[in-house]
Amino acid sequence: MKINGYQSIHKYQSYQHQQQNKTENAAGQPKSQNDKVEISAEAKHLQTTLRLEQERKEKIEKLKQQVESGGYKMNHEETAKKMLAFWNR
Repeated sequence: MKINGYQSIHKYQSYQHQQQNKTENAAGQPKSQNDKVEISAEAKHLQTTLRLEQERKEKIEKLKQQVESGGYKMNHEETAKKMLAFWNR
């Protein structure tokens, strides 16, 4: 197998020269590009859903503790009215 070392060195030097030119050009010119992030409507909806889900879990846990300790008092009349209103729609 024959290896020509000179050709690969020339390629490397050429590549190195190109990289130096790029950095010199970039350093001399002000950057005109700004980073920008946009959150899609779907992602915003997902964030809202996750937040509401967490709030529901906290509320359920609080009610669960009140029921277990006997501190939760349910208003039967109000519950019945809301059930009838729901079914009579």
